[in-house]
Amino acid sequence: MTGTVIFDPLIPWPLIGGLAAVAAAGVGLALWRGLSGWALRGLAALVLLGALSGPAYQVENRSPLSDIVVLLEDRSASQSLSDRPGQMAQAAEALAAEIGARPNTELRRVTVPDGAGDAGTELMTALAAALAEEPRARIAGIIALSDGQVHDMARAQDLPAPMHLLMTGRETDWDRRLIVRNAPAFAIIGEPVTLTLRIEDSGAAPETGPRAPLEISVDGGEPQSFDVPIGQDIELPVSLPHGGRNVIQFTVPMAAGEITDRNNTALIQMNGVRDRLRVLLVSGEPHPGGRTWRNLLKSDSSVDLVHFTILRPPEKQDGVPVGELSLIAFPTRELFLEKIEDFDLIIFDRYKRRGILPAIYLDNVANYVDNGGAVLVAAGPDFAGADSIYRSPLARILPAEPSARVIDRKYRPIVTDLGQRHPVTADFPRAETWGSWLRQIDVEAQSGSVVMTGYDERPLLILDRVGEGRVALLASDHAWLWNRGYEGGGPQLELLRRLAHWTMKEPELEEEALWAEATGQTMRIIRRSLSDDMGPVTVTRPDGSSLDLELTEVSPGRFEALYDGPEIGLYRLTEGTHQAVIGLGPAAPREFEQTIASPDVLEPVLTATRGGALRLEDGLPDIRDVREGRPAAGRGWIGLTPRDAYETLDVRQSPLLPAWLVLLMATALIVGGWLREGRR
Repeated sequence: MTGTVIFDPLIPWPLIGGLAAVAAAGVGLALWRGLSGWALRGLAALVLLGALSGPAYQVENRSPLSDIVVLLEDRSASQSLSDRPGQMAQAAEALAAEIGARPNTELRRVTVPDGAGDAGTELMTALAAALAEEPRARIAGIIALSDGQVHDMARAQDLPAPMHLLMTGRETDWDRRLIVRNAPAFAIIGEPVTLTLRIEDSGAAPETGPRAPLEISVDGGEPQSFDVPIGQDIELPVSLPHGGRNVIQFTVPMAAGEITDRNNTALIQMNGVRDRLRVLLVSGEPHPGGRTWRNLLKSDSSVDLVHFTILRPPEKQDGVPVGELSLIAFPTRELFLEKIEDFDLIIFDRYKRRGILPAIYLDNVANYVDNGGAVLVAAGPDFAGADSIYRSPLARILPAEPSARVIDRKYRPIVTDLGQRHPVTADFPRAETWGSWLRQIDVEAQSGSVVMTGYDERPLLILDRVGEGRVALLASDHAWLWNRGYEGGGPQLELLRRLAHWTMKEPELEEEALWAEATGQTMRIIRRSLSDDMGPVTVTRPDGSSLDLELTEVSPGRFEALYDGPEIGLYRLTEGTHQAVIGLGPAAPREFEQTIASPDVLEPVLTATRGGALRLEDGLPDIRDVREGRPAAGRGWIGLTPRDAYETLDVRQSPLLPAWLVLLMATALIVGGWLREGRR
């Protein structure tokens, strides 16, 4: 219980100040005139002014409140290294017992887990949340059990009490880590791209020599070993073997005595892209859709187009000199014999044999497909005639034989059941909304996959693999009607684009494919196939263990499964003869970028609160009471600041002088002054 004098004025303080000034002026005037009662008049004024200020004696009944100590326990991934878990558990229990035994003191234990995603140790975020739930006036101290590697210092705030760091780990700890300084997201297939790596030793590293081994593997293949310097940036050229995602793994073998190997491996996922796609377009007889292919290919900035157009066949005689038709002779021999392998795709658009391209040229085109090239045939009526390119060496690579019949009937193209599973024609809008075509070349499919049909369910679009290459046959020259919006049009641009890219082996259009997409530690495994029978996918974890996952068909030809990876690293997927790899987690987890215990990161906060940093391996420090503003840490001890906080239970007030006594005193002083001056 404590008492104090308080004031509760009857009138505003400025008015009391004004009355005080008037009274002082009156007393001063009396003194100047030599009136003997000036002192009694001044005392009377003081009594009246004091009464107006409302003095009272206030008595509070207080209940003391306990001090609060916040204990932060860092349970992030880096705290699982070496003997740190045991160190911290033992220290936490000992501190809890010692603080619990202190009089008038409470302990708040706060666990600091790994941050969401790859945020690292968010110790300051956890501290701010804990302080928000407690009165700042009761916080006597903050103790952090951690390695000091904190990743959210930007969220540090002014603390109401000393903060101390008790570090886990050992002074003899050391670590070697692999750093990827530069890795582009895209690279050109087959061309070297330079990656910048660095191997660094930190902590009390032993003398192991200036170099270390480095292993590199692509898509989980056989690793290649190199001997590289330590502590220097290494520029390493790497070539991507295929398009799409390439997973590159760099590994530095764990050295003896190293605290962890979790930061000795880095995964990089790079997309392989073609530099420039070279396409040879061979146009035969002019027709309304003759510019369709040209416009499509010229609109793609990544395509280099060579267009071979027959302006006048040999049998046409119109008297125009050849020199006026062309400035230079078209290099047919160079294109079809010497440099044919430079092209990614050859398109024959309504082309027929006219003697311009000898049989040896067309035979070389067939060999080009066997060796991995691509040919796309957009057939017109000429394909059904005697001069059809089917009556040439190209016949052995074409997937269908013409019956010599040209169907000039109105029909609507339909995607077959197989076509609904094929990536070239899958996911198209409903065929009922498509416009009609007016001509189709009747063919008999000999091989490949019929993905679209036309009149009377006759084959319209056939896709086939020949040797190492691919061939597509579109048995109509009326795709341009969709582009003109005839009867509402159709997906002409997307169809032709997919056709061209499928023949050029773009990974996203593979009909038999296995891959995975990662979101954090969860992967979505996707298997695309033309078959209905799909076996399980075997997932091999980074530690070598494996399990089988059953896939569910989510759409025609697409099977999926979700899997949560238990650890960061490279996962291998296998289904039949199909294999894929995927990396889960960041290339270099933030928790393992710096693993050696150090107070440097927290030093600004510790200095601002006059706290200290001590190592747990030196023993648990003593706990002392220190006054606010004094140094709160020293050799072997840390300090807490007693807060002397309290809770007011009730308050009682009573006036210092009753009103009648104030009136009596003022009257007596005024009369006394008057009598003294009258007697004089």
